[in-house]
Amino acid sequence: MYSKEIEEFFHTQLVKYGVDYQKAAQVARILASGKPDELLSEKEIQIAEEVCREWLTTGGFGGL
Repeated sequence: MYSKEIEEFFHTQLVKYGVDYQKAAQVARILASGKPDELLSEKEIQIAEEVCREWLTTGGFGGL
């Protein structure tokens, strides 16, 4: 179930930790969609993985 508030939250957090604004917007939309991985395209999976790795290495989720 899509939620604009969830999308905005993800976008804010990604940008806060240095992710490119446009990439963060794409991934926030993907994450907020709530679609299971099986329904995502290869491109959606690839950009989500790339951005989430970047987010983790720049301090997101406590800098794990």
